[in-house]
Amino acid sequence: MNAFEIHGGKPLKGEIIPQGAKNEALQVVSAVLLTKEKVTISNIPDIKDVNKLIELLGDLGVVVQRISKDTYSFEASNINLDFFQSETFRSKGGSLRGSIMIVGPLLARFGKAAIPKPGGDKIGRRRLDTHFLGFEKLGAQFNYNAETGFFNVDATNLKGTYVLLEEASVTGTANVVMAAVLAKGTTTIYNAACEPYLQQLCKMLNRMGAKISGIGSNLLTIEGVSELNGTEHRLLPDMIEIGSFIGLAAMTGSEITIKDVQYNELGIIPSVFRKLGITLELRGDDIYIPPHKNYEIDTFIDGSIMTISDAPWPGFTPDLLSIVLVVATQAKGNVLIHQKMFESRLFFVDKLIDMGAQIILCDPHRATVIGLNKQVKLKGIEMTSPDIRAGVSLLIAALSANGRSIIHNIEQIERGYQDIDTRLRLLGADIKRIDAMPPSH
Repeated sequence: MNAFEIHGGKPLKGEIIPQGAKNEALQVVSAVLLTKEKVTISNIPDIKDVNKLIELLGDLGVVVQRISKDTYSFEASNINLDFFQSETFRSKGGSLRGSIMIVGPLLARFGKAAIPKPGGDKIGRRRLDTHFLGFEKLGAQFNYNAETGFFNVDATNLKGTYVLLEEASVTGTANVVMAAVLAKGTTTIYNAACEPYLQQLCKMLNRMGAKISGIGSNLLTIEGVSELNGTEHRLLPDMIEIGSFIGLAAMTGSEITIKDVQYNELGIIPSVFRKLGITLELRGDDIYIPPHKNYEIDTFIDGSIMTISDAPWPGFTPDLLSIVLVVATQAKGNVLIHQKMFESRLFFVDKLIDMGAQIILCDPHRATVIGLNKQVKLKGIEMTSPDIRAGVSLLIAALSANGRSIIHNIEQIERGYQDIDTRLRLLGADIKRIDAMPPSH
């Protein structure tokens, strides 16, 4: 079993380029199914979740060509719809949460699709109801086969309609948008997610000939068209990676420049890290983080303890709350981390407590962090990564800690972070990949 061995406590230095955005990739790569013409996408991250989706498209009959390390062309002119009933699709689709994203495009273009119950992170209930209810509003009919574990979907007559989403789900919005672009008539989606990644998808679809207005707001209007054309598209840099590297720099006292960050698409992410006392300088479109001997958490104007919570965009992304929590352990001051959107994402704090962090886990959603102000360094331990974001948070903790740490289950980290050990070594990190069995409990 692969694990990372880390000898921490050393400041890092250098430049790092964020990978393309994983969450955007899963949407725009699925969108190639909406046209028979060639679509070329660049800045695609070389990570398992995205590679598995690309492989799944190839199995469906999409002609996939890898032009360079981060650029692919896709031509979905000859799709094998029988593949949906195969055991191969069941095993591949079921292990990949992103496989749900192909349903909207397939319903739009072919009027039918199937989906096995998807897998993914164990971070609480991530319901797919938003996707299914949206498709049903457009006229799709679902039939769940308990024996095979498949949802079969019939959508031979999709019609535009008014859709009020129960939650501003990014993937749910994207899927309903992709289904609606080829539906007859006009679709209005209210309470739509408005993340930059979703904006990117809508802009790409418009270049392909779709008619989507309201991009960037929570009210999208889509006039159905009869067909879409090919296009070229470049992914945004991954904002979660950018936030992770900001936290890493502060925590390890490192001088790091994060290159080409598309700063205007980062929303309130930089200001949340500034609330933790972290200094960021914008140089062109790069973020420069000077070495921090310490950093102090702000308080609210009335002097009360700072609370940092997640919320749908343009609020703070839940994917960075675990990073903020780790970084706060070495800050001066206290902060309440409130994870509102998922109920199990804070359960990794027991590992941080074992490393010496001062954290009170109040309940599944809230943790109070008492900052150590770098007076007492964390100590290296052996631990296991429970999910992508917690895994990277533990990796940051290990890089800042005194002594040796081992992190097991790094496949979880590598689902979201491309060549992370190689890129960190270029900054001077002492990290290597080893074969090690996780400790038995």
